Amino acid sequence: MTYHWSLTCSGCPTDAAPDGLPTVCPECGAPWLVRYERAPEPGLKTLLAARPWTMWRYREWLPLLDGEAPVTLGEGGTPLLDAPRLAERAGVAKLWIKDESMNPTGSFKARGLSAAVTRARHAGAQGFTVPTAGNAGVATSAYGRRAGLPVHVFAPRTTPPRILEQVRTFGAELQLLDGHIGDCGKAARAHAAAHGSFDMSTLREPYRIEGKKTLGLEVAEQLGWQLPDAAIYPTGGGTGLIGMWIAFRDLLAAGWVTGKAPRLYSVQSEGCAPVVQAFEQRASRTEPWPNPETVAAGLRVPAPLGGPIILRALEETGGEALAVSDEALSRAADAMATSEAVDACPEGGATLAALHTLVQRGSIGADESVVLFNTGAGWLYRS
Repeated sequence: MTYHWSLTCSGCPTDAAPDGLPTVCPECGAPWLVRYERAPEPGLKTLLAARPWTMWRYREWLPLLDGEAPVTLGEGGTPLLDAPRLAERAGVAKLWIKDESMNPTGSFKARGLSAAVTRARHAGAQGFTVPTAGNAGVATSAYGRRAGLPVHVFAPRTTPPRILEQVRTFGAELQLLDGHIGDCGKAARAHAAAHGSFDMSTLREPYRIEGKKTLGLEVAEQLGWQLPDAAIYPTGGGTGLIGMWIAFRDLLAAGWVTGKAPRLYSVQSEGCAPVVQAFEQRASRTEPWPNPETVAAGLRVPAPLGGPIILRALEETGGEALAVSDEALSRAADAMATSEAVDACPEGGATLAALHTLVQRGSIGADESVVLFNTGAGWLYRS
């Protein structure tokens, strides 16, 4: 089998071949990142017009073998919506909302799980297990079913009921636990070890990031191969932000775009803000957040494995990390709906709340362009 990529550790100099079912680096326990033999030539842009508007239109940028068909439900190709009323209120020149609620499973998780299940199925996985704050469980259940493989989901008992209904709809085994996603992660790893299923936990396999990378590729194409000044992303486990950091960096290096990478802003809830705490302390890694509490289920990740990579992405792009209150993010999600007809999840609302703070601080200027990411459907959170 000839791969056009290899794996490189995000925390030490270790490299590896992408054979089998890779988890984390055996030397230091850090996540693997994918490294390609060569970047796609800019001339390949001309081929995109004839391809379906899904994330797999960028197959040369993705871990897909020649002639291989991905496990897909048509994920990606989500709208980048102009938001002029919200831009005026926030005081920025241009504002767009990347609406990931339009994905097949209702959230951005569809991208990562499509890529991860594609690779794991090819490597011989017999089933999947995943801890989830909600949306990753739905996506794993759907893509596992699409691949014809069983899925076992561990979720906090406080997960929104409609999200749990979606997990059951796709036929996954669902186990509810007291506690947070970290507790579910321990249970998922124990289940994987006992039953031989493959653990799809965030950053414990290398390919969810590659699917999330297509967020950045799409934004660039939708803006005519230009990049915005800033991008604001709600950060739990962090694969979306990491994926975009990689995408923008690689697009620039390959000559597909010019200029400089957008400043990346990581927004969390005040009730669970390990990335913000580490950023403000100028630390190189996050520390576990005690007693995480927030209405934004996807932000209730007290100990993100990718903390060091997130912090590196913020530093390299000149961005920041900031926390907003549950009240502010909920109010902002309502504003997205009433002003621009985007049914935002609480995590998506956090990005708009963060934008107002960043403008007030002077971190984002009145003449700048900004992309907010609504990572999921608001209706999934309503009982």
